[in-house]
Amino acid sequence: MRTLKTIALTLIIIGALNWGLIAFFQFDLVASIFGGQDAFLSRLVYGLVGLSALYYIVALFNPMEAALDADNDEGRRPGNLKYGTEFGEETEISNRPTTITEDTEEMLNPPRDRE
Repeated sequence: MRTLKTIALTLIIIGALNWGLIAFFQFDLVASIFGGQDAFLSRLVYGLVGLSALYYIVALFNPMEAALDADNDEGRRPGNLKYGTEFGEETEISNRPTTITEDTEEMLNPPRDRE
């Protein structure tokens, strides 16, 4: 999976650089290397760049995929996301129910004045 992501990212970078060259210098590097925009190899590269972008769009909105690809050197199970930052202490998020104290319940349900 890591190899697929590396290939996809490389193709996205190639596509972005090619669009930058087109925008600033009106020069299509992919077309000039592979024999014009209508050449089969150029169209293949353009298609692979597009598929790579679609792959990363899907991965962007799938946070579990990031957890599956994370290094497991901390003993975490895949799918167990850590929401800590580099500036603060990382804490585990548990699924245990928390107890609601009287103060918390009073904040959540303030008393209503009856007239």
